[in-house]
Amino acid sequence: MASVFRERLRAAFALPHYLAAPFSGVDVSTSGVKSVRLAKDIRGFVLAEYSQVRLPTGAFDGDVIDHATIVKAVTAATKEIGVTSANAALAESKSYLFETTVPGNKKTEWRTSIEQRLEELVPLPPSETAFDIISLNQKSKEGEESVVGIGFARRIVDGMLAVFDEAQISVRALEEETFAMARALLPVGDTSTVLIIDVGKTTTKMAIVSHCIPRFATTFNIGGHSLTLAVQKYFGVTEAEARKVKAEHGIVPAPGNEEYIAAMLSTVSAIRDEISRRLEYWQGKGVLAEGREKVSRVILSGGYVSVRGFPEYLEGALKIPVVTGDVFTNFASRDVWIPPLEYSESLAYATAIGLALRDATDSYA
Repeated sequence: MASVFRERLRAAFALPHYLAAPFSGVDVSTSGVKSVRLAKDIRGFVLAEYSQVRLPTGAFDGDVIDHATIVKAVTAATKEIGVTSANAALAESKSYLFETTVPGNKKTEWRTSIEQRLEELVPLPPSETAFDIISLNQKSKEGEESVVGIGFARRIVDGMLAVFDEAQISVRALEEETFAMARALLPVGDTSTVLIIDVGKTTTKMAIVSHCIPRFATTFNIGGHSLTLAVQKYFGVTEAEARKVKAEHGIVPAPGNEEYIAAMLSTVSAIRDEISRRLEYWQGKGVLAEGREKVSRVILSGGYVSVRGFPEYLEGALKIPVVTGDVFTNFASRDVWIPPLEYSESLAYATAIGLALRDATDSYA
């Protein structure tokens, strides 16, 4: 099964650097397809090209629902910036993240061990499961290797590969999206334990990451569009007008806007509660597990996270520092390069950029 997974995810057969295509990433999400192409020069990495093509509601929910529409969007997004080969994302909501220990000293031995008890780790029939593992470079008390694993239903992998095949885009590697987000938002070599929260249109993803490797991840079905709908309902305005009001006022209290804030907080508090419940478990019982540390800070990203007052609101609720992320953390210095994307817009590209940066490292080989 492991060899099947390696073939399907095409991650174990990296091209020699002299044959490598430009650093490119394509992120298919519920809201649309984001594609980026990076370049590297004496300054470091720069964003050479980027594009976005919207998807209609219901075309993608982590699984390919409307194959033809998604193929068309991927084709358009990649053609616009000249991408013919890229790393692509698989949805966190369709993944199964697990931790375990395995005997042996080589990845092939670890894979064999996982295959023999895959049903205990991933709630899918082994014959229908694709998986991969990443060493944490830690030994258990029994001398076994500690690993993080990620599993998917094979049909999820097949569906995504079929989209890219029809779009005539060569997939160099498929990767669960929170791994890519961590690579974009955290400095290379970061060893801290952080919570990454990505607020999308209809969903919010959260991942607890340590040493740049996700150790816990989940997706819940509340997103930034709910805030837009709350504004629409309160003011009786169009969606476009509601987005403008949300951007201008956020959730910052001001004289005379008490009812507006109440309407916004009815949704924001739901997001807060979902995050708090999972974080509290990690900070309490979760850290008792060997090799785990408490979350030291929160990093926000996503296309719908730029709401005034949101970081401060979460920080007050979670009792740890909360900052909005920088997807260009591992790029050229701002002293010599200015990103072509507006800051708030760039936050939607964390996954695509992290995918593109995969080619710069020996990620999880």
